[in-house]
Amino acid sequence: MKLARGAIELMRPGNAIAAGGLTFIGAFVAGELHKPILASVAVLATVAATGGGNAINDYFDREIDAINQPNRPIPRGDVPANVALGFSVALFAVAVGLTLQLPLAAIAIAVINLAALIVYTELFKGLPGIGNALVAYLTGSTFLYGGAAVGGDLRTVLILFVLAASATMAREIVKDVEDIEGDREEGLNTLPIAVGERSALFVAAAFVGFAILVSPVPYLLNTFGIPYLVVLLPTVMGLLAGMYRSFTDPTAGQSLLKASMFLAAVAFVIGRIGLVI
Repeated sequence: MKLARGAIELMRPGNAIAAGGLTFIGAFVAGELHKPILASVAVLATVAATGGGNAINDYFDREIDAINQPNRPIPRGDVPANVALGFSVALFAVAVGLTLQLPLAAIAIAVINLAALIVYTELFKGLPGIGNALVAYLTGSTFLYGGAAVGGDLRTVLILFVLAASATMAREIVKDVEDIEGDREEGLNTLPIAVGERSALFVAAAFVGFAILVSPVPYLLNTFGIPYLVVLLPTVMGLLAGMYRSFTDPTAGQSLLKASMFLAAVAFVIGRIGLVI
């Protein structure tokens, strides 16, 4: 039972299901939900791939997690490292099998993302800003994947991708500030270690500023109407509050940034609904 619970925990099911939700939103914003089977396949593939990515991340991070996150399944002894690796490979295989049922554009995005997931922890996580950018891309690309899976119009989804990637980049930098002690102990060279915590936070603030600047574009292009702006306002306020809080409490700040990114996705859903009612 410990092994089973630990394996599920490795997936971070809440995180994996949330990623599947983002893929669904991408399909919806693209305006092609008359293809529910393709959308469902894409959602399931995203859940499996995200779960596999989380599991392999914990496999490669098992030594640093003993410092930063000692209660995770591998460092606490519930899941042997080799089992965690095999579990992640199985999840990736499921994701690949599902994705092969989708259009070519979705397959191309999935191939890029799968490669990025595998090499992230081993090659890029400890490099200043590069690992953060890769995670930001992967988060934003879930929307593109959903839109491509149903063969929808990706122009509006691309704006959502940019907004989500920028907000995620900021959050990832703040998380590195939060984890700086363990990362330094492990010998990693994250952005806060390379340039200092305060300078890294100002870089994160620049990405938040860019996300806010991009956010009204669907309205300015007459793609979405007033309902979009109504939901966008608390999104912008949340981004600003999260970034401000990060300078004194990175843990609380990055949580606010994450919530604001999901609220931005809701704004796009509301904007899309406004086009059909």
